[in-house]
Amino acid sequence: MATSYDALPKHHQATQSEKLVITASSLGTVFEWYDFYLYGLLTAIIAAQFLTGLNATTSFIMALLVFAAGFVVRPFGALVFGRIGDLVGRRYTFIITLTVMGLSTFLVGCLPTYKTVGVAAPIMLVILRMLQGLALGGEYGGAATYVAEHAPDNKRGLYTSFIQITATAGLAMALLIVIAVRSPVTGVGEEAFKAWGWRIPYLLSGAFLVVGLWLRLKLHESPVFQKMKAEGTSSKAPLTEAFAEWKNLKIVLIAFFGAIAGQAVIWYTGQLYAMYFLEKMLKVEGLTANTLVMAALVLAVPFFLFFGWLSDKVGRKPIIMAGCALAALTMFPTFHALTRAANPALALAQETAPVTVTANPAECSSQFDPVGQNKFDTTSCDIVKNALAKAAVNYRNVAAPAGTVASISIGATTIIAPDPKAVTGDDRKKAIAAFTAKIAGAPAVAAKPADGAKAAEPAKPAVIGELSKVGYPAKADPKAINTPMVVALLFYLVLLVTMVYGPIAAMLVELFPSKIRYTSMSLPYHIGNGWLGGLLPAIGFAMVAANGDIYYGFWYPVVVAALTLVIGMIFLPETYKRKID
Repeated sequence: MATSYDALPKHHQATQSEKLVITASSLGTVFEWYDFYLYGLLTAIIAAQFLTGLNATTSFIMALLVFAAGFVVRPFGALVFGRIGDLVGRRYTFIITLTVMGLSTFLVGCLPTYKTVGVAAPIMLVILRMLQGLALGGEYGGAATYVAEHAPDNKRGLYTSFIQITATAGLAMALLIVIAVRSPVTGVGEEAFKAWGWRIPYLLSGAFLVVGLWLRLKLHESPVFQKMKAEGTSSKAPLTEAFAEWKNLKIVLIAFFGAIAGQAVIWYTGQLYAMYFLEKMLKVEGLTANTLVMAALVLAVPFFLFFGWLSDKVGRKPIIMAGCALAALTMFPTFHALTRAANPALALAQETAPVTVTANPAECSSQFDPVGQNKFDTTSCDIVKNALAKAAVNYRNVAAPAGTVASISIGATTIIAPDPKAVTGDDRKKAIAAFTAKIAGAPAVAAKPADGAKAAEPAKPAVIGELSKVGYPAKADPKAINTPMVVALLFYLVLLVTMVYGPIAAMLVELFPSKIRYTSMSLPYHIGNGWLGGLLPAIGFAMVAANGDIYYGFWYPVVVAALTLVIGMIFLPETYKRKID
């Protein structure tokens, strides 16, 4: 029986055994998150290497969906490894998950690209991503349960917050290595990194796997599990007990809707989607975006421990609910402020020369083409929106009656799109190219000899598009970035992550009985973080592509966080003084 909460010494010091448990569990989990999030950092490069042949918008969304494939299978990993963990043991299970994750990541660094083996390349990539997801589905529940079952009752929030650090620490570690490798000063440089240097961070996972296994092989089984095995009280059918019996299924549902859902969308918005937003929407150069996010992560990491410690004093629920409330209220203004700080020229252009698309809604597609067959040239609306999607420009939509040829208004200038019904074949291609150049501009084309003649054709001068004329920048000016403000805003977003994520491992452990704890907590956690959270970047950018508003994707996390706040306040119990054996 665990020591009662009030009987524990107020200043309990971690023993050497407890320190080894925390270190081995946390460091191994850091390596797993490092492996898993490398892909997220390199999405644009992965798209270029493995998803050629698609339009730019679709290629990026498809790359995000390949990223999401690892998240989709996480609940299945939770079921498989959660059952093993409750039947065989916590330690044994997360040694297996670390091995699967490390080997899968190492092999990604060895994969041939699309240019080498064609469609087999993305297929192999998806398979390895799914293996990563299965491993991660078993890792988190095992590590959190293992540490919690070693922790004194009055420090469970603090001890498990070391596991909560691991996701952000793994992301920060991946960022640091990517920055170092792609930097011309410390690594191979940007061009070489895009060509082949991206493999280096993946190949390094082999070394991390060796270190992680060395540490975890030193561990012993958790005392709670050993006691269950000795007394014969462990579950014989953890899946059935966890999800087929209403008394436990009810807790699973409350945990999911009242805590995990909001935590998941806040985590992935505050860390990954924010980085994509900087690079893709605000046009901040990739290395700069990585560095800014890295700075915010480093500043915010100690707050995982702070909120874990605070949850031991005031409870888990008030901190998680406060994080959901702040996220729902401040997500939109924070990202608007991020635009002004990271790309002030873009923010000014959006205010002084807003872009409007006037078109018949029935002729407008979502600009998402997973099979690469749509050229977006069969309706005037698609021609307009495809041009704006390529330029990553924010716009609003105005509905027009059927038969109207779509047009775009940039400030006071209105440009009518080519009518596909009036032009066909090469004439249509030329008309679309000229329209796109008029909007977004076109680079100068060098002179070349004419066919069958020695004389060169006249060089084609660069075309300055209407967007450039009214101040829309092609890229964010590094000198104009308000770096302290950008880091402060990113820090705030990660601070929200620490509020909802820091105490949640302890809460989940405390919600479920020990004999089915690994299974019960793993499945809702990975459905939330694997599906609601992991699919967030792809869904968010698809929402933006369909609507045209670069902020439209934030409705997803705001609505989910608000629903979690309401459900959690009503149904979620406080758990911080519960015994867990």
